[in-house]
Amino acid sequence: MIITKTPLRISLLGGNTDYPKYFKKYGGAVLTTTIDKYIYCIVKKRFDEEIWINYSIKEKVTKVKDIKHDLVREAMKLVGVKDSIEITFLSDVPSEGSGLGSSSAVTVGVLNALHNYKGEAVTARQLAEEACRIEVDILKKPIGYQDQYAVAFGGLNFIEFGKKIKVNRIFNHLEDLMLLYTGKNRKADKILSLMKLNKKILDKNKELAYIGKINLECSDCMGNLLHDYWDLKKKLNIAVSNLYLDNLFRLAYQAGAIGGKIVGAGGGGFILLVVPPENRNEVKKTLGLKELKFEESEYGSQVIFNIQ
Repeated sequence: MIITKTPLRISLLGGNTDYPKYFKKYGGAVLTTTIDKYIYCIVKKRFDEEIWINYSIKEKVTKVKDIKHDLVREAMKLVGVKDSIEITFLSDVPSEGSGLGSSSAVTVGVLNALHNYKGEAVTARQLAEEACRIEVDILKKPIGYQDQYAVAFGGLNFIEFGKKIKVNRIFNHLEDLMLLYTGKNRKADKILSLMKLNKKILDKNKELAYIGKINLECSDCMGNLLHDYWDLKKKLNIAVSNLYLDNLFRLAYQAGAIGGKIVGAGGGGFILLVVPPENRNEVKKTLGLKELKFEESEYGSQVIFNIQ
C-alpha cells in the first residue's frame, strides 16, 4: 500500500501568464503558495485483476481505457500500470470547483503513488512535467502550468516560465491572509475556456507578480496588488465574477479588508482577502462565510506510507 499527501495551493499573482501560448513567446511569472490542506491518494494492490477507483463515485473496471476519471486513466497509462489495483482519494476540503488547485493535486498525487507502487524514484520536477503533459497536452484542459509545479514542489514560490521553468523558493512569510468559502462551486474548465489571452493585460499580471515578490511582508502592498490583479482578471474573462462575488468584495472592503481576489479560475470557490488582525472578526461577521484557517505548507507531494 502506498499513500501520498499532496498540498493544495493558493495562487497569488501572475495568473494566466503560465499558459503555454503566452509564456513560450513572452515568458511568464507567478507567485503561489501551498497550504496545509491536502489531497490523499491511496494505492493498493488487488488480488484479482480488476481496477477499482474510489472518489465521489466508485468505478470498477477491468481495462484502463474504460476508467472515467480522466486524470487517473492517463496517469495509469503514462506510468504503465494496467490492472490489479485499487486507488482511493480523500481530501481535507471540498475539492471540486474550490479554486485551490485540487485537479493538479490529484494528478501529481496519483503519479507519485503509481511511480512508487512500481518501485520507481521520481523527482518533484518529473511529477510536475508529467502532470502538465496529462492535463494540458493529452486532455487539452484550458489551464496553465503553475498548479502542477506548485503542488509538486510545495512552499511559497516565485515560478518563472520560459524555455526552462524555474521554481524559486521564497523563505519570507505571507501576512494577514484570510480564506473564506463563498459557498459557490464552479466548473473551472468552463470558465477558463472563455478567457481571452490579452497580451497587454497578461504583461501587467506578470509585472504584478514581480512587484509582489519583493513586497510579500507588506500587507498594504499585497492587498493593493491582489485588488489590482482581480480587476485585470475580470477584464480577461467576464465569467470570473458576478453580482454575488462583487457584493462580497464591497462588503469586505467596508468591513476593513485591504484587498483580495477569488482564488483560481474565479466564479466561486474561495475568496482570498488581506485583512489586518483587528478587522478579521468584523470581515467574517459581515460576509457570513465559513473561514478556512490555514498555514503555509513547506513540502510538496510526499509519500507518507509505503508498505509493499
